[in-house]
Amino acid sequence: MTKNCLFIMCDQLRFDYLGCAGHPSIRTPNIDALAQRGVRFDRAYVQSPVCGPSRMSTYTGRYVRSHGASFNGVPLRVGEMTIGDHLRPLGVQTVLCGKTHMAADTEGLARLGLDAANGIGALTAECGFEVWDRWDGMVAYGKPDAQTSAYEAYLRSKGYDGDSPWHDWANAAEGDDGEILTGWFLSHAAKPARVREEDSETPYTTSRAIDFIKQSGDAPWCLHISYIKPHWPYIVPAPYHDMYGPQDVIPVLRSEVELQDPNPVLKAFQDRRYGKTFSDPAVRDAVIPAYMGLITQIDDQIGRLMGFLDDAGLAKDTMIVFTSDHGDYLGDHWLGDKELFHEQSVRIPLIIADPSPQADSTRGT
Repeated sequence: MTKNCLFIMCDQLRFDYLGCAGHPSIRTPNIDALAQRGVRFDRAYVQSPVCGPSRMSTYTGRYVRSHGASFNGVPLRVGEMTIGDHLRPLGVQTVLCGKTHMAADTEGLARLGLDAANGIGALTAECGFEVWDRWDGMVAYGKPDAQTSAYEAYLRSKGYDGDSPWHDWANAAEGDDGEILTGWFLSHAAKPARVREEDSETPYTTSRAIDFIKQSGDAPWCLHISYIKPHWPYIVPAPYHDMYGPQDVIPVLRSEVELQDPNPVLKAFQDRRYGKTFSDPAVRDAVIPAYMGLITQIDDQIGRLMGFLDDAGLAKDTMIVFTSDHGDYLGDHWLGDKELFHEQSVRIPLIIADPSPQADSTRGT
């Protein structure tokens, strides 16, 4: 019987960008090995192709219309039962390391007299998780909701300077004259991020997750490791930045028919910046190799996690769940980003590896 659960979620990872899902050239040997150890669900779909609502559906098991978090920044209603609410009565510590995109229902908490900083109020404000290290990613300079985090403090402790080390190092390349080239511009996707690979977001999240497990003792836990990649900004440190090239970009899936008298909602998305930009083959040839590099970096960190569990003697007691919150169009259907309901947006990878002997007959299926 398993005692622990390692619940791994990527952000914006398409269902078909894994070796075990049939991608012809991406290298994901550790995730592929996880699929051989468990069951790969090849018809898994999210309830919303947007980060926050999708995650709230995963954490509650309920439709978006039921839990109320209909878009990013819209609160999860107080009173919704989450993974943590179900596991805590069983003695399982339920912990977050990474992203949730949770917005607390501050009005509901106040109405019930709950303090969002303490006790059950704090757990409710974080969708049922005890926060070990929350990191939702950053937004562009000048936005009022730019999130400060332990990751920014970590970068400063490693000597990365600037007003925002994330913007200036983890999310930036460097020009020929030493100028900072922001990762928000897709034209810089093929360049390496300025940050050292071991200090970038994905290894940092892995390190913090390992820190939690090391100090957890013998009590059972469910650790939600939630990577913010391969979600844009599409920029990745060396050696992952040039691991793939235009020859690895699979043909785009779209038809001119889709541009002929489209539904007004579809046309509005086609006309958005991401849709227009990803309609350019040169953009796809620059961005998709970076997207693939981000995925292979995640795969290497999955290997690091699995090695740690093996060395710590925890693998035999730990169920692994690997999934994503939604996909990425990458130019298919004349679209970029996500938000609509084509398979590229709503279909996700899902692998569950249960070490229990009862699961032996299902391995690799």
